[in-house]
Amino acid sequence: MLQQKFIDLLGSIGLDYNKILDVLSYDSSQPLIFSSGLFVFLFLAFSLVYVALRKQTTARLLFVSVFSYYFYYKSSGFYFFLLGIVTVTDFCIARIMEHTKGNVKRKMLVLLSLFVNLGLLCYFKYTNFFYEMLSPLWGGDFSPLDIFLPVGISFFTFQSLSYTIDVYRGDLKPLHNLLDYVFYVSFFPQLVAGPIVRARDFIPQIRQPLFVSNEMFGQGVFFILSGLFKKAVISDYISVNFVERIFENPSLYSGIENLFGVYGYALQIYCDFSGYSDMAIGLALLLGFRFPINFNSPYKADSVTDFWHRWHISLSTWLRDYLYISLGGNRKGKLRTYINLILTMLLGGLWHGASWNFIVWGGLQGAALAVHKFFRSLLKRDKSYRSTGIRKFFAVIITFHFVCFCWIFFRNTTFEGSMSMINQIFTSFHPELFGQLVSGYWKVFLLMVVGFLLHWCPDRWQNSCSDMVVRMPLPVQAILVIALIFIVIQVKSSDIQPFIYFQF
Repeated sequence: MLQQKFIDLLGSIGLDYNKILDVLSYDSSQPLIFSSGLFVFLFLAFSLVYVALRKQTTARLLFVSVFSYYFYYKSSGFYFFLLGIVTVTDFCIARIMEHTKGNVKRKMLVLLSLFVNLGLLCYFKYTNFFYEMLSPLWGGDFSPLDIFLPVGISFFTFQSLSYTIDVYRGDLKPLHNLLDYVFYVSFFPQLVAGPIVRARDFIPQIRQPLFVSNEMFGQGVFFILSGLFKKAVISDYISVNFVERIFENPSLYSGIENLFGVYGYALQIYCDFSGYSDMAIGLALLLGFRFPINFNSPYKADSVTDFWHRWHISLSTWLRDYLYISLGGNRKGKLRTYINLILTMLLGGLWHGASWNFIVWGGLQGAALAVHKFFRSLLKRDKSYRSTGIRKFFAVIITFHFVCFCWIFFRNTTFEGSMSMINQIFTSFHPELFGQLVSGYWKVFLLMVVGFLLHWCPDRWQNSCSDMVVRMPLPVQAILVIALIFIVIQVKSSDIQPFIYFQF
């Protein structure tokens, strides 16, 4: 009775109860992502309240935190409570650590944080993987357990872990206000797919007076436009119309089709993930916060080491600071350094997913890092050395193709699929099919050319475009946004394409 009266009341003011229910409820087939129309509508409404609370810091932090939990609920449903468990546990551990004397007791506390975070991560991400590995012990019968992988669990557990480890190391003083820590861990722009923002970089910004300069606003608009174009125009289109077809059954296609499928995926994953990072950075700027850059033209790298200085920078630096250094880094001799590099990347590969393909991908990356470090030491070249001219050109080409080779294992769902694709490329190439391939997929190839040209253009061009957007009047910026949304509507597929890193 009361429900019907409420429905009638909403109807009397022009609101549809069922549509409101859809907005508030979780739908696994329609996750809330930055490139969706629903998010644009919600963010506009969110911004009005956010600006209204600009002088009420505590109320503003509470409002953003509630919205962030709603945002995560729309991505993972009931599993949003895991975010709360991780947040409260690590906050309490850090507070207790502050008043704990003795290194052994403090070490036990940080181990407890590791157990909680990595325990959740292992259960949801790796239970079926290890269950399948051990199944031969009881007869080989394996039936996967029905375990849902919460979106972004790898990101917020790593982010929260960095806080407790920094407190343990004495690099950071623990927060005394739970709301501040809730805000830090759950801040929605970077919650489900990074970048992994360090507490030492973000926490000092939380209680600062809200201020968004014209430069910050313009840069925010530029990053959002850039990210939306990469994701919704380039990445989604070449994925749905070309890349997915090749990777679903590589044995049906010739080697040249498989090769360009790999090139397409290299561009797709870059545009997808860097597009998300760009939008996250842009949204944070509009809200008065600064995130570090997460991608820096990675396919311009002239070595694998350089590639990892440019690709997913927040993860690579996290692995360096909290895993590689903890294993001993380069402090225990050259051989141990090479082993530590390989182990770090093997675990980095496993972080991406419970699959032998990811382990092979991580092992290849780790071995390449070790080989590059060995030859750099042999040739007595320091870290600042950079090849130039024709040597740099070939170094970039070789590095790019090595990275693409590794993407084969990263993208395929089975090891057999990876080997089938490699076999087709090296034994059934058929270059005479290139013209037919281009004519059949000319729109895809056009976007691939545009994407790679934009990626390899000089950095100063991007900086100039950013400065130009910053100098534009607000109405012109709004016209740019509307124009890009129109382009997205023209090229997007009927279904929402989730960001690739949502699965990690």
